[in-house]
Amino acid sequence: MAEFTMPSLGADMDEGTLQEWLVQPGALVHKGDPVAVVETAKSLIEVECFETGTMGKVLVEPGTTVPVGTPLALIEPTAAEPRRPEKAERSDRAVEEPPVRPAHRRPRPPLGAGPLIRHLAEQSGIDLETLHGSGPGGRVTRTDVEQAAAAATGARPSRVRATPLARRLAAELGVDLTAVFGTGRESAIRAADVRKAAPGPAAAAPPPGHVTAPVRPSRPSEDRAAAMRQAIAGLMARANRDIPHYYLATTVDMAAAMDWLHEHNRRSPVAERLVPAVLLLKAAALAAREVPELNGFWTDDHFTAGEGVHLGVAVALRGGGLVAPALHDAETLELPQLMTALKDLVTRARAGRLRGSEVSDSSITVTNLGDQGVEAVFGVIYPPQVALVGFGRVVDRPCAVDGLLGVRPVVTATLSADHRATDGAVGSRFLTAVDRLLQNPEQL
Repeated sequence: MAEFTMPSLGADMDEGTLQEWLVQPGALVHKGDPVAVVETAKSLIEVECFETGTMGKVLVEPGTTVPVGTPLALIEPTAAEPRRPEKAERSDRAVEEPPVRPAHRRPRPPLGAGPLIRHLAEQSGIDLETLHGSGPGGRVTRTDVEQAAAAATGARPSRVRATPLARRLAAELGVDLTAVFGTGRESAIRAADVRKAAPGPAAAAPPPGHVTAPVRPSRPSEDRAAAMRQAIAGLMARANRDIPHYYLATTVDMAAAMDWLHEHNRRSPVAERLVPAVLLLKAAALAAREVPELNGFWTDDHFTAGEGVHLGVAVALRGGGLVAPALHDAETLELPQLMTALKDLVTRARAGRLRGSEVSDSSITVTNLGDQGVEAVFGVIYPPQVALVGFGRVVDRPCAVDGLLGVRPVVTATLSADHRATDGAVGSRFLTAVDRLLQNPEQL
């Protein structure tokens, strides 16, 4: 039996507040599934399960603040089904099974649709082939069938999928769960959805004699902004004190990249158009793959290379402060995929819906203040990373090309690097790679 513990969601996190359980005891969970919402000094974060099993006993109730590493719940192993020898199974089938006539074959159900789902669909008159499953891997869930049946009949679904905290809050605030749109796993209603649908200060009081578990509300925006500022201050002060930074900068000619971008956007529908930041991010990710000495971590007095280029992207939050969630394996993403992933990451970061792996896996960080009018930015390294890349605004500058003076779009690319892990020659190779890649945008 394994313990699900309060994770460390960044070098500046010492403790966290469990705000909500997204699964109930007895539910099957897989590695990577979000199972809880944790509040840190910076934001609310969905924390994933570390292994596959069954949700066991809950050890910490919502509203409790605990140090990193504290067990939150138990994950019980699932019993493995015994396997039969494949050869024996094939021989048995060859002898015992009669031939099946193709004319009597029944339509194959959608992937993952079990007997209960098929039975429910038959009762409701729903064709499973027409449903888009919301479960893992496109699996059709009971919620999908009930929602389709409700849409067909105009009635409300008989069963609402909601977390225990969401049901408790709905009872306290007088919210009808059938009228709430769920944003959780398999369209489950979460506590945040209930709070958003609450009528306001004049919410219904709980029934007489009703006793609820103490739930600590989220920090007010002012307190959270102050806590975030304090966390950033402590981490950046430590980074400046402990990391011997060195800084490099270069000016990159963006004429080829901007010409390619304009032509791509002219031929693409609005939803598939790109922004210059995507080209800069992809160039930084590919350069980090070429110069792996800058893609990794300085821990225990030595450098450990990252397993992939998990590109941290600095995102400014509307209430102040910033987070730097990761675009996993950014060097492998095509530009349209990277654009989609970037928009999704920024949206969820500002809505407080990041996942734990996204705030703790970055192997190198990029900050881009070009949209703020800044022409150059020299950042502070986020420990235990060893490098931070900065991009400014693309501006038109007089430039000599092939002996002729002209006006061309340029961008200032900077590098802040840890002198314990690399020297200036390595940093120069990185910026040279970024420049070379942006001169050939069709290869990004």
